[in-house]
Amino acid sequence: MNFIEQVDKVALESRTPIAESDGFAIYAVGADTYLLVQRHQAMPWTAVQLSGDGVFRVGSLLVNAMRHLYRDVASNLSPMALEAKRRD
Repeated sequence: MNFIEQVDKVALESRTPIAESDGFAIYAVGADTYLLVQRHQAMPWTAVQLSGDGVFRVGSLLVNAMRHLYRDVASNLSPMALEAKRRD
């Protein structure tokens, strides 16, 4: 895994992201290597370079973090929590 402080946007123009959102994209760059790029309009693009295995391992960690976040948000929105907030 390598952190890339400044991504050459021109070098990625010819590549199609394999996954993207409004601020992030993942590019396959060959040799079982992928770039997770933060594409911020007002700042230089940055990236994390991962192996294919690294994509799976980081993906698993992100799923666990999303479950934790969901539980935290869901507990605040549960009927019991909402009722307790109304009483306060």
